[in-house]
Amino acid sequence: MFIVRKARVDDVPDIYQLLRLLAREGLLLPRSYANLYEMVQTFFVARDPDKPEILGGVAALQVAWEDLAETRSLAVPEEFRGLGLGRELTLALEAEAKALKIKKLFVLTYAPGFFEKLGYRQVTLDSLPQKIWAVCFNCVHYPNCQEIALVKDISGDEALSH
Repeated sequence: MFIVRKARVDDVPDIYQLLRLLAREGLLLPRSYANLYEMVQTFFVARDPDKPEILGGVAALQVAWEDLAETRSLAVPEEFRGLGLGRELTLALEAEAKALKIKKLFVLTYAPGFFEKLGYRQVTLDSLPQKIWAVCFNCVHYPNCQEIALVKDISGDEALSH
């Protein structure tokens, strides 16, 4: 059994290793230790309370604008996929965003089906100018990004229902 909680500084080495592994597989962009330490407060982790050394997954919430935030770095090791950890991490991000008075979440992903099951809908990347100019413009894949952009309105109470 895993619990989802806010990440701590001592989680960073495990977060780094998981993101590095998935980056090698081409599923997400790598992040440096420096970036992870700077952004640790944006991460949630899924940990097994009986085996705290086991990391079941991670996800981060990054505010992009006054009413818009991004679901970033959602990663679950292959051996733990299918247990609902990605869903639980995503719901934790939604709850955090709602507490921050964020009205809309977006994600760039190679797995749009996962997010569509959670109520996200596909949009064009250029409908997210805050993302393009803040991050995408400097990415090695810009302007030929193959990720799919999706958005979810979380302004209503039903957005957080299980």
